[in-house]
Amino acid sequence: MKAFKYLLFLLTFSMFAQQSIEVNFVKQIKLNVETLVGVDNFETTYYTINNIFHKKIKDKIITYSNIQLGQITTANSFNPLKINLFYRAFNTVVILDNRLSEMFRIDFNSIQPFKDVTHVSAGNDNTIWLFNQNMQQLENYDYKTNTTRVQTLPIQGEILDLKSNYNFCWLLTKDYILTYNYVGSLLSKIKNTGFTNLVEMNGNLILQKENQLFYLNKDTKIFTELKTQKLLIKQFLVTNQTLYIYDDEYLHQYQIKTN
Repeated sequence: MKAFKYLLFLLTFSMFAQQSIEVNFVKQIKLNVETLVGVDNFETTYYTINNIFHKKIKDKIITYSNIQLGQITTANSFNPLKINLFYRAFNTVVILDNRLSEMFRIDFNSIQPFKDVTHVSAGNDNTIWLFNQNMQQLENYDYKTNTTRVQTLPIQGEILDLKSNYNFCWLLTKDYILTYNYVGSLLSKIKNTGFTNLVEMNGNLILQKENQLFYLNKDTKIFTELKTQKLLIKQFLVTNQTLYIYDDEYLHQYQIKTN
């Protein structure tokens, strides 16, 4: 009987532990940027101000600007050696190296077949993930060979966000959270209950719903709220186990501990 009670206690504790997330405040710094793009393990910060892309390493800042392409819609520094900037108005992606020198420029208006791109994220090798609104498909596009390596089945619904790492891609639509592998196979489809943005953390996700953040475990598919300070979440991102929240005045840093 005692053994049974002990086993029941362990099972109950295990179930509870799987759903508990510890978020510890580390520090906050004053920050005045237009868009926070990324922070790496060495605290190199990527951001935009007045449509100019910045890379700040300690006290050194280098920049990239291209006013001919209009406003930067999104920027992705997941691979710091191949940073991608997406200019939606001109249907163009620019790939930068770690010195912010232009390596490639992909003008989808001049590529056949035509692609009407709405979202872009980093890919493996010389690829980017993109959503082709013209075909309503997610594609893994090789910009060196001008070929589409992967193309999913058509996806219905409004596209809200797109994130990726080297092996997986996550597409947030108004109705679902979709997970694809590197060959374009749909691995999971989870109902979206009001999330508007997402970031990836070791294959797991952190999603924003209004002014709250939730952790989605890749194995259990359980959503758990992150208990941070009450902040305005203008932007958020994750590097390894470190969560950054930008409230338009300060950059708040937290350490996430998942059980």
